[in-house]
Amino acid sequence: MEPEPCCEEHKVVDHQMRDGTGELADHVVHGELPCGSAEGCDELRTSNVGHEEDSKNTETTSSTDPEGKGTRTPRCQERAKLKKTNSWKMVRFQEPSLEDDVLERDSSGESLFPEYALEEWTTTSFEELFMKEDWKDITDDRLLRKKVLELATPDAQRPTWGQEITVKMQGVLEDRTVVEKDCKLVFVIGEGDTSQALEECVLSMHRGEITLLLADSQYTYGLLGREPDIPAWAPLLYQLQLLDVRDKPDPLNLLVSDRIRIGNQKRERGNFYFQREEYSMAARAYCMALDVLTTCSTGGGVKQEEDQEVHDYRVKCLNNLATAQLRLEQSTKALSTSRDVLALDSNNVKALFRAGKILSDMRKYTEAMELLKKALKLEPTTKAIHAELSKLVQRQSGGKATREWKVKPAEVLGDNIAPFVLPSKKQTSGISWKLILGALVVALGSLVTSLVLTASN
Repeated sequence: MEPEPCCEEHKVVDHQMRDGTGELADHVVHGELPCGSAEGCDELRTSNVGHEEDSKNTETTSSTDPEGKGTRTPRCQERAKLKKTNSWKMVRFQEPSLEDDVLERDSSGESLFPEYALEEWTTTSFEELFMKEDWKDITDDRLLRKKVLELATPDAQRPTWGQEITVKMQGVLEDRTVVEKDCKLVFVIGEGDTSQALEECVLSMHRGEITLLLADSQYTYGLLGREPDIPAWAPLLYQLQLLDVRDKPDPLNLLVSDRIRIGNQKRERGNFYFQREEYSMAARAYCMALDVLTTCSTGGGVKQEEDQEVHDYRVKCLNNLATAQLRLEQSTKALSTSRDVLALDSNNVKALFRAGKILSDMRKYTEAMELLKKALKLEPTTKAIHAELSKLVQRQSGGKATREWKVKPAEVLGDNIAPFVLPSKKQTSGISWKLILGALVVALGSLVTSLVLTASN
């Protein structure tokens, strides 16, 4: 099942769970849908999107030489090899070639630019680099700066907004721990495929140019950082080479398998933004994924399994989009998106539950009742659906909880589940007649006593 609104108290800063497909985590545990209101959310585990390329060797020095000083020459000590974390978390938007894959999984920690092992790249503090005069400001706030290491040819192409580019890049923290490394990173400028720092920098480069880029955390991973290797508020230093510039391909001219791959990667990027509570960016990424995930083609047939795969991914994207819209308090859009899910899969329980809940909040009780009853029929043991139905009944009765309601046992639910609730056998019957009779007896006894006392006096 797709992600569903959950309680607002749940935050996505801590480690969360996500299924193997990169879909937002499914909270249906022991037959219970997540609770909550139209401001619901989906929980994600805190992992970056894309292919995670793990390396077993995390240090360039030998384990028997913990300080790395044993056999190094003074020159080697000055230009120490960069450390490498045990997690490679790069966003890939095209499948690498075999050679590229081998290079990316190389655990040696070797630089992609060995001829540019300059002092700025190896030892200089970031504070000094931010103040250097021979660095060029990319932005007015001086938080994004570059130094050209190798100029491009005079007639080299310069990318523009919306074009697809390929770069070779590696990024390090101030202690020179390598946290990003990719010899062929492909992304579209302006679509949020990568950090703002890389997008802004490539717009200032020409094809073939090699440059150093120093980026403040505001242009990379900010307050949240990126688990487990980039801490909060950490600036990054990149080495970049702009390899290629081209127009963004028309999805209709791509093979369906390529559309599935790219669309799924866009969806993963949306999950990454959702995890960081950047819901506008998440919704945008899901919309771009939906634009790519189509079987319409300018030529050639579509295999049945490909058509089903596109269908399944569209359902996931739409459900995730609806959840992001709820977090943005866009209930009307979320309802429309949930109905798009039901147009593709009329028995999608999460879409039924979400749409029914939104309609209930909008006081459209009849339609909400139909959707929630259908969801209950599909999953009769899910407690959240029972709770939402009980809430809906209370709303229909004007909020007067004069009777206790209990849901029918799941085993008696057939094709006709109306009415889906039964009144409890225990009902309040007003003031007891015994209490009234006792009060009359006490009053009559008092009157008789009063008359007797008056006569005796």
